[in-house]
Amino acid sequence: MMQTFRSILHGPFTGWHMLGVMVLFFGTIITVNATMAYFAGSSWSGLIVKNTYVASQQFDTDVARVEAMKARGWTSAIEVDTQTVRYTLANALGTPIAADRVTVAFSRPVREDQDRLIELQAREDGSYAAGHGLASGQWLVKATASKDDAVVYTDVQRVIISADRNQ
Repeated sequence: MMQTFRSILHGPFTGWHMLGVMVLFFGTIITVNATMAYFAGSSWSGLIVKNTYVASQQFDTDVARVEAMKARGWTSAIEVDTQTVRYTLANALGTPIAADRVTVAFSRPVREDQDRLIELQAREDGSYAAGHGLASGQWLVKATASKDDAVVYTDVQRVIISADRNQ
């Protein structure tokens, strides 16, 4: 086997050959690391809030607001198909709740460049709906219902929009 290896090198294995092996080995590792560092720095930042200190100070207020919403016994549903988004909000008896404004914020779980805010229109059945024109895939959906300029209900869900346009 040693003879075969030497015949490939056309002579004895020297220090220059070892230097070439070391440069190729570490060059490959450094190139891969530099590529991964570039993609990590140029892709999604990973930040969910711009100022974590302010968000931490508002956490207790946010929890109290969500607990108050749950105590009312209201229910909501977000339905998203390939073309439309529909939102329903009902009280504990199942009666639809009228809101002055209902918005739905769509965001990708790991990207910010496709985020969209859609204002839904009231329908006769008490629900709210609008077309969305979003790409297929996973989305984080935050629906906010307001009345008299005050938020009365907020709901956050993950949805998957199917690529099948014939649903």
